[in-house]
Amino acid sequence: MSRASQAFMPSERTLQTMLDRQAARYGSRPLVVTDEGSWTFSQTLEAAARAGAALAAAGVTRGDRVAILSGNRLGFLELVLGCAWLGAVYVPINTASKGPQIQYILGNCGAKLLVIEPDLLPALNAADLSALPLETVLLIGEGTGDAAIQGRPCRAYISGDQAIDAMPVRPGDTMAILYTSGTTGPSKGVCCPHAQYFWWSAHSAEALGVTEADVLFTTLPLFHINALNTFGQALLTGATYVLETRFSASAFWATAIRHKATVAYLLGAMVPILMARDPSPAEREHAIRIALGPGVPATMQEPFRDRTGISLLEAYGSTETNFVLGRGLDDQKPGTMGRLRDGFSARVVDEDDNEVEDGKVGELVLRADEPFAFATGYFGMDDKTVEAWRNLWFHTGDRVVRDAEGYFKFVDRLKEAIRRRGENISSYEVEQVLLSHPQVEAAAVYPVQSELAEDEVMTAIVRRPGATFDTIDLMKFCETRLPYFAVPRYVTFLPDLPRTENGKVQKFKLREDGVTALTWDREAHGYRIERRR
Repeated sequence: MSRASQAFMPSERTLQTMLDRQAARYGSRPLVVTDEGSWTFSQTLEAAARAGAALAAAGVTRGDRVAILSGNRLGFLELVLGCAWLGAVYVPINTASKGPQIQYILGNCGAKLLVIEPDLLPALNAADLSALPLETVLLIGEGTGDAAIQGRPCRAYISGDQAIDAMPVRPGDTMAILYTSGTTGPSKGVCCPHAQYFWWSAHSAEALGVTEADVLFTTLPLFHINALNTFGQALLTGATYVLETRFSASAFWATAIRHKATVAYLLGAMVPILMARDPSPAEREHAIRIALGPGVPATMQEPFRDRTGISLLEAYGSTETNFVLGRGLDDQKPGTMGRLRDGFSARVVDEDDNEVEDGKVGELVLRADEPFAFATGYFGMDDKTVEAWRNLWFHTGDRVVRDAEGYFKFVDRLKEAIRRRGENISSYEVEQVLLSHPQVEAAAVYPVQSELAEDEVMTAIVRRPGATFDTIDLMKFCETRLPYFAVPRYVTFLPDLPRTENGKVQKFKLREDGVTALTWDREAHGYRIERRR
């Protein structure tokens, strides 16, 4: 049993209790550090109570969904804590999302309130809010003021000095709805309970060996679970949480040195990006001893450690599950995701859910021993919930192989999700945008290998008869309708798509062909997609 689970009884595994208990224990110790300011443990508790009061004044009550569209800032974290304090549910939205995706998420979760940065307001122009239950829009950050957006009142978010008592919350109550990429349909809202967040934080901290002497440094976005999980690790252990606005390869080492960081958080593609830069003395002048690095290519792990002195911890978890694989640095095996952690069960199964023998590829299915350590389902999608949790095991959709020593190796995805630069991309959603072009007859979107790690997005397009658009026109069309990371890099025009006898597109044939001499490459042609926060 972990130290955290001994300190927090089952009924106490909520973010409210974590805040209250640790504020009493650590008081004036620094908990949160950002460029905008910092909070001690006690001040963080006070911020949660003030944010809860501000949300209540905006009409939010227990169980209401609050959508947040913002970059990394202290106010984002304050809103998350305020929702937990009030018993409301926070719904973070990727800041690269465009109108159709934002409209879908707001409608699917039934958000009552949207909090958004002023700079991101143009993303709402292509969204139709008229049929949504959204009542109010609050602006967070600089340049805020009273206004109206498509008939909704819009005013500045101010937490103020008022506080409110915490509303009753249980470990199984939903704390967040996190939208994860759909593979054959729209994105799914994962219902994450308070106890799941508690266990994410406890398992991650234990695997990384986090103590109260550590400074946890992340540049990852708060709209993903990783950065919020890092905050939970600091909260549980008494460590300090340093949140930067975004990842910058040129500033990464100097920033880590300035904050005296000891633990860092990297996604797969970030390590190759750092390694692609010229070596510098700063790569050895930091105090980072370990970094969580899921998805880092196995060939990069040892060179990165030799060059920077940082050991990378490979691990596995998903939005629906927890920190399931990866016991610690002393239990690693190159090329694998690690072994199963205590508190979970795992099987590798065939298409009929029969467990396969070690060494044979199958789908990874998982269970948790503790109540509510996994997500409770997909919001408003009972059929998808039953499908994913069939036979009382969560089906990850990941094809893996387990060896005789119990180490799991990732092979590929069962379906069509694409992962690029740490972002999950729904091929279905990209295809829907492409098919909305009036001169596109058919489109298929699929992954091809990246030079760094993970995937690049490729599409095969069939034009309608008489179509006059070219690839540049298509890029401009996509830019206003897709997140920057989802705009295809590779485009190939075909007279028709390969199909089965019943008309289903055979994407495996397109993937096998990959990039050819006839493929248009956005980067090779110097076409740049503007990256927006």
